[in-house]
Amino acid sequence: MNQEVTDFIEALKEPWQRELSVSLREVVHQAISDVQERIQYKKPHFLKNGKYAAVISTSKDAVSFTIFNAAALALPEGMFDGPPERKTLKLRKGDTFNPEQLMSLVSQASSPL
Repeated sequence: MNQEVTDFIEALKEPWQRELSVSLREVVHQAISDVQERIQYKKPHFLKNGKYAAVISTSKDAVSFTIFNAAALALPEGMFDGPPERKTLKLRKGDTFNPEQLMSLVSQASSPL
């Protein structure tokens, strides 16, 4: 775990954003055994073999989780937005996600990296 990423998450003002970000980070670590973390463009990025696998970004009213290399994924209808190569899940206060499902998607997307 990268201390800069930990500091970023702990500095989030909204408790629900911190909780979602911690959960999303855990999903990535479970999906990618040798994941590297770093802050880039003021956001936590997760890399496998030096290539982007996922990113967490926050805005005033949401936490977004982007999966890279997503073109081949079979995604649930209406859950993700974005171009084929990267898909974003936008979570707002009170939203939940299925960690096992997300872990599977991150694992599939990152496997060829």
